[in-house]
Amino acid sequence: LAMGDEPAVIMNEFLIMPLKREYLKPVVEIHLEAFPGFFLTFLGPCFLKTFYGSFIGEKTAVAWVAQNAADGKVLGAVFGTTSPKGFFKRLVRRKWAAFGGAALGALVKKPSIARRLFRALFYRGDPPSRPGLALLSSIAVSPGARGKGVGKALLDRWTAEAEKRGCPGAYLTTDADGNDAVNEFYIRSGWTVEAAFVTPEGRRMNRYVVSFPCGGR
Repeated sequence: LAMGDEPAVIMNEFLIMPLKREYLKPVVEIHLEAFPGFFLTFLGPCFLKTFYGSFIGEKTAVAWVAQNAADGKVLGAVFGTTSPKGFFKRLVRRKWAAFGGAALGALVKKPSIARRLFRALFYRGDPPSRPGLALLSSIAVSPGARGKGVGKALLDRWTAEAEKRGCPGAYLTTDADGNDAVNEFYIRSGWTVEAAFVTPEGRRMNRYVVSFPCGGR
C-alpha cells in the first residue's frame, strides 16, 4: 500500500493518521519547534516541506501523524521507509531541483553548507550490515503534547506497519550527547544500541536497532 491507503488508528485522546498533504504545514512547524539548531531546521521550512512531502505517495514510505481527537490539531509525526537505499535514490533523482531551490536561501546565508547538504540528500541513516531493515528517519512531537504518549503511539504504529510490510526489523540514528531523554525513550521502547560513530561534523551518534517477531516472514 502507498501511504494514505492505511486506516487511522484511534487512541484515547488522539488519532494516528497516514500522512497527507494537508498535514505538512503543522508537521513542519512541529519540526522547527522540536529540533532547534539542527541542520535540517537551518535549511528552513520550504526545504522541510519538500522533504516531508516526498513521503506522500511513495510506496516504500511509512509516515504517520498524530491528531488531537477533539480539535484535529496535529501533535506529532513519524517518518521512515522500508527501503532506505531505494527511497533516497529516487528522492534525489525526482526532487533534486525542488530541494536545490528550497535550500537556496540557506546556501546564500552559509555557502559552506553545500557539501553537507549533498551528504544529507544522499543520507540513508548509516545502515547496519544486516539487510532488509526499515529506516526510521524522524519522529517529532509538539512540545505542548509531550508526556501524553503521543511519541510512543507514533513509534508503535510505525514499527507495526514496517513489520506488516515484511521487514525483519528497523534501525535509526540519534545524537549520543545532550540527548538523554530521546535515548532513554528508544531503550524503553525495546530498541538497542547496535553501534556508535562520529559524523564528519564531529557529532557522536548512536545507531539503534529493533527486531520484529514476525517481520520478514
